[in-house]
Amino acid sequence: MATHGALEALIEGLRRLPGVGVKSAQRMAFHLLQHDRDGALQLASALQAAVAQVRHCERCHTFAEAPLCRICADPQRDARQLCVVETPADQAALERTGSYRGLYFVLMGRLSPLDGVGAREIGAEALMQRAADEALEEVILATSFTAEGEATSHVLAEALRSRGLKVTRLARGVPAGSELEYVDLSTIAHALVDRR
Repeated sequence: MATHGALEALIEGLRRLPGVGVKSAQRMAFHLLQHDRDGALQLASALQAAVAQVRHCERCHTFAEAPLCRICADPQRDARQLCVVETPADQAALERTGSYRGLYFVLMGRLSPLDGVGAREIGAEALMQRAADEALEEVILATSFTAEGEATSHVLAEALRSRGLKVTRLARGVPAGSELEYVDLSTIAHALVDRR
C-alpha cells in the first residue's frame, strides 16, 4: 500500500523503535489514525515533553527530569554500595526486585570494539570519578552476560580493583522454577562454579 507525506513520516518514525518493522509500523499508524486519534495526540505530546525535559542524572547518568534522579537524591539509600548497569532499563529491573538499597551508575551501553564503542563512550571515566567517593565500599558489576557485557565487566573490574575497591559481579545461574534438562549448558556450568 502506497503512503504519502505525513502518513509515511509517521510510519518511518515508528519503524525507528526496536523490533518494529514496516508491517508493524503500518498497523500502529493505521490504528492510531483510524481508532485512537486522542491516543495519537497524547503520544505525540508525551514524546515532545520527554525529549524536552528528560536528561541524565548528574551522579548516576540514568534518565531524570531534575539534576539528580530520585534514587541519588534519596538520603535513605546505602552510599556504601554502587551497582553498575548498562541501561536505565536494567536499573529499573533491579529496582523492581526491591532487594537492592544502594546507589547506581548507568553506563548507557557496553564495550563493543567492533562497533567503535570503547571505555570513553560508555562513561568509564565518569564511573571512576564516581568511584572515588570515600563512603563507597563495594562496586557491584551488573552488566549483561553477553560477550560484550563480560568484557565490560572485566575491564571495569580491573580499573576499580586497582583503586582498592571491593568489586563483585552479579551472580548467574539456573532460573527458579526451571528444569535442568531445559537450561543451556553454559548457565548450568556457571551455576555449578558459582554455587553457594
